[in-house]
Amino acid sequence: MSHNKNKVRWCINKAKKELNEGNKHRGLMKIESNVSEAKKHLKKAEHNFKMAINMEKFDGSDWAVSAIFYSIYHCFLAIITKFGYESRNQDCTIALIGYLKEQDKIKLDQDIIDELILSEHEDHHQRNTIELRENFQYGTQTTMDDKRLKELKNLSRKAIDQTKKIIYFE
Repeated sequence: MSHNKNKVRWCINKAKKELNEGNKHRGLMKIESNVSEAKKHLKKAEHNFKMAINMEKFDGSDWAVSAIFYSIYHCFLAIITKFGYESRNQDCTIALIGYLKEQDKIKLDQDIIDELILSEHEDHHQRNTIELRENFQYGTQTTMDDKRLKELKNLSRKAIDQTKKIIYFE
């Protein structure tokens, strides 16, 4: 059984347990597929992408990284909503995206998924979007390398384009 499949199972069980205890869940729940809501997440992803572009223009590359992260993350939320899931946990969302890809239910480039996975490998650890977002959000640095920011913007645009195909055509 794959890591993603195990994680998805754990996330679903976590949500069930929390709901049974009368709490708000912080995992994954199976729901009705909702393409209308998926489109709203996609619209939010596009909005976040535009905000990243605008923030960069005003010397806010630190905030642009957060907007790019959330642009990609809302793409993931759009996809899982189309497939009938609700998530309140980033790790669970990312695992479900990986699992849907493993099952050939979605066509999403692996580099998009990898960009949001926390990694223990030092070379990946310092460069992926989730780590950059956390460093800029909680640290004191306010600018980043223009080349890396351009890569992130291109990745976000690619995530939006591929998500559109999944939502509208698959």
